[in-house]
Amino acid sequence: MEYRRLGKTGLKVSEISLGSWLTYGGYVEEQNAEASIDKAYELGINFFDTANVYIRGEAEKVVGKALSKYPRESYVLATKVFGKMGEGPNDKGLSRKHIIEQANASLKRLGMDYVDLYYCHRYDPEAPLEETIRALDDLVRQGKVLYIGVSEWTAEQITEAVHLADKKLLDRIVVNQPKYNMLQRYIEAEVLPVSMKHGIGQVVFSPLAQGVLTGKYKKGEGIPAGSRASVEGYANLFGLLTDENLEKVNQLKGVAAELDLSLSQLALAWILRQEGVSSALIGASRPEQVEENVKASGVKLSADVLARIEVILR
Repeated sequence: MEYRRLGKTGLKVSEISLGSWLTYGGYVEEQNAEASIDKAYELGINFFDTANVYIRGEAEKVVGKALSKYPRESYVLATKVFGKMGEGPNDKGLSRKHIIEQANASLKRLGMDYVDLYYCHRYDPEAPLEETIRALDDLVRQGKVLYIGVSEWTAEQITEAVHLADKKLLDRIVVNQPKYNMLQRYIEAEVLPVSMKHGIGQVVFSPLAQGVLTGKYKKGEGIPAGSRASVEGYANLFGLLTDENLEKVNQLKGVAAELDLSLSQLALAWILRQEGVSSALIGASRPEQVEENVKASGVKLSADVLARIEVILR
């Protein structure tokens, strides 16, 4: 496993990190979830990600329990705030009330005194940005949070947050967590350049496009049993399961085979080619998936291979 700085901070995180969205505390049995976390730790992954809203806190409990056997200083843990956690008018968003209450609730579920990274899971147009940044700054000063970040914010929103923090002498965001993969590349136009300008690293989620870039889904064939697309509510994988995408996947398989890589390893190495990416966040329901994906760390793709991939994707 190779490691990169989280943006321009001094914190080093594994190129491949392990998340828990749609997996831990959900349709993956706790035994498999813990085994996957253990395998990740064994293979050098030091960066683990969860969120309060994942199965209303159940994922945090699973992740916290699994990590409790390891020295706290040996891993980096991230969780998030924004999503709906109750039925009241203040049970969601980025108000000071919700941020502080949910930070304390997350720490309790995780069984920890602090989290390394705390994300604003989405942008909240109803909460004043200064209120949000000040609440996060207070958590940093209290030692409950070490670094702060955002997820799926626009380039304009990121810029505004940086300028506000600098003007008010508040703690700066150091990381953004966007969706990024071979089939979904919106961050390349504005988010990535703006983030690099301000020293903000990207920890990208869905790097394998909800499993489409593993090659498990094939054009003209049914949905594999036990796959994410077989879970109720995720049949088309957010619009990714199209004939056009599956044809691209078929062509990418050929490139991967020539390099003696699996398709998922090629897809992860392609993401890690970006200087502004600090880590690619994978999901895993079985330890074997972790073993395969970590092999992408350190893989360098030549200019010729990147050009061939670009032709396929365009």
